[in-house]
Amino acid sequence: MATCPRDCAPAVRLCQRLNRLKTLDEDMMATSLKRCLSTLDLTLLGVGGMVGSGLYVLTGTVAKDTAGPAVIISFIFAGFASLLAAFCYAEFGARIPKTGSAYMFTYVSVGEIWAFLIGWNVILENMIGGAAVARAWSGYLDSIFNHAIQNFTETHIMQWNVPFLAHYPDLLAAGILVLASFFISFGVQVSSYLNHIFSTVSMGVIIFILVFGFILAEPANWSQEQGGFAPYGMSGILAGSATCFYAFVGFDVIASSSEEAKNPQKAVPLATAISLGLATTAYILVSTVLTLIVPWRTLDPNSALADAFFRRGYSWAGIIVAIGSICAMNTVLLANLFSLPRIVYAMAEDGLFFSFFSRVNPITKVPVNAILVFGILMATMALIFDLEALVQFLSIGTLLAYTFVAASVIVLRFQPEKSSSKGTASTSPNPNAEPSPIPSESRTINEDNEEMKQYESFSDKLQLVERQKQNERRGVGQLKAFWEPYLDRLLGDCEPGEVVAFSVMTLIVSSVSLCAVLEFGIKQLQLPLWSFTMLIVIFSLAYVIGMILIWVHEPQRNNKTFQVPLVPLTPGLSILINVFLMLKLSYLTWIRFTVWIAIGLIVYFGYGIWHSKEGIRELQPKDMAARYVVLPSGSLVETVQPVQPDGQVDASAQHINASSAAEESAGKR
Repeated sequence: MATCPRDCAPAVRLCQRLNRLKTLDEDMMATSLKRCLSTLDLTLLGVGGMVGSGLYVLTGTVAKDTAGPAVIISFIFAGFASLLAAFCYAEFGARIPKTGSAYMFTYVSVGEIWAFLIGWNVILENMIGGAAVARAWSGYLDSIFNHAIQNFTETHIMQWNVPFLAHYPDLLAAGILVLASFFISFGVQVSSYLNHIFSTVSMGVIIFILVFGFILAEPANWSQEQGGFAPYGMSGILAGSATCFYAFVGFDVIASSSEEAKNPQKAVPLATAISLGLATTAYILVSTVLTLIVPWRTLDPNSALADAFFRRGYSWAGIIVAIGSICAMNTVLLANLFSLPRIVYAMAEDGLFFSFFSRVNPITKVPVNAILVFGILMATMALIFDLEALVQFLSIGTLLAYTFVAASVIVLRFQPEKSSSKGTASTSPNPNAEPSPIPSESRTINEDNEEMKQYESFSDKLQLVERQKQNERRGVGQLKAFWEPYLDRLLGDCEPGEVVAFSVMTLIVSSVSLCAVLEFGIKQLQLPLWSFTMLIVIFSLAYVIGMILIWVHEPQRNNKTFQVPLVPLTPGLSILINVFLMLKLSYLTWIRFTVWIAIGLIVYFGYGIWHSKEGIRELQPKDMAARYVVLPSGSLVETVQPVQPDGQVDASAQHINASSAAEESAGKR
């Protein structure tokens, strides 16, 4: 095996530090937070995070400008794409019931620096999302009062004309964020109670919209005279799906709350499925009603639902819709303010972010410092930034998190579980413990040897060996028995899980390359048709080969918690969709993303890498085990010593026997 030169040893050590994995506690239900959330609480949190301003604003915008009445199909496609990502979050939330969501999932499977960058971007996403919803909430309320709040602020307080900043300070948006942060700091039960109230009102208004809307529906609004059902064709439906996808990004609040759930193994997957199903159904039915009440060409993108009822002569219905819209935006605000401090807390608890944010209030059992500080930062953003400038930066961090979580599901599914360094026999203080039985492998060999003596013909022995191979259970991350005769020569020397990790990298690289060619190959790069086709075929083959290489390996089979179905197909498709949507974002978004990543790297290398608890754990003595020696007098002596390799166990046992004999003889004297 080739050895690394001495000059590159520091670089190797640095790479090991950057890619170290988080060590999970044996009791993952232990927490300094309060486990009090039920399945209903988590479901309403998820519904509140998804069904917000998008239902009242996004439906009209996509219907008028992108897809027409076929926005219904766009929401179906977007709901399916979100379901793939939600499956991955549900598995991790049930398997690792710790707060931190995508940050935590990446830390336990991919590596430290990647987890930090995911958490760093999710922090910004939540801050921008909360500030944007607060400004939308303020603008919607201001429009009800005929822009009286804006006019008063510009006339009597101040206004400015600065690029990317609002024309006036939005005191109402900042105030609602500070007030919401104040309430959330009282504890998770207060947050859940407020979310219950707003979600109940919002769902009641949605039911009213559906019932009254279908009464007013006119099928002629889908006729050819009005442009038909899909006036923009399949391209419009797909473009609408890319936009509608962002309406579902709030479901990760469920995974962020898993450390405060009573029974996360059951509640997280169930709440994720129910909330996503309810949100998708609401978006599809409301889009149907909206495009049937009035012609889709005449929709008002800013307040489509309320304006539709006003134009049909039911102004009182428009007021009810406006109330429902404000309540729905409140639930999204609560979801953002609920999940953001917990991600900050998880990073600070691991030592990657400032320890000030890891402090939990002993009475309310919530990270109050993180809630108040980031609530004020969010309020400041809502105060001075323009809504459009905020929304432009939204979603890239979320899509990146979805991609890493999907990759983490594949890596962990095919990764052998690490065995504990402490054996039960060596740590048990029970002096009457039975000696460990003969290893099953040795028994099998002995039994097989005796059994093979009874077979005299060579063909009978071959049949016995073949039957043993069929009954043999392959280890996790190893080739399946069926594929071993064909691929063992090529992949047999690899460590368990090594080929899968390489294949996941192949999936990501081929997805980026394939989507880049599809998105930029014809227009921006102006590739000739033969070159465009060849690149599509090459990258598609690389993607398919990566999927096949993962599939031919043995996965973990865990029936205790929820597992994503059809692995690696489900997370593989999620990676492809997320990458495609990321490449459709504007170049300004990528520039801002790069700047934010650079700031995050400064924070990590200036603070996180030096205070990481995993790094501190590496410096501590490890592989220490307690051994208990029973002397003939009946006294129990505890000794702590390094765990010996298998070859040195006998010598270690002799040393212990000699020491105990010496102590016993000294005691008799």
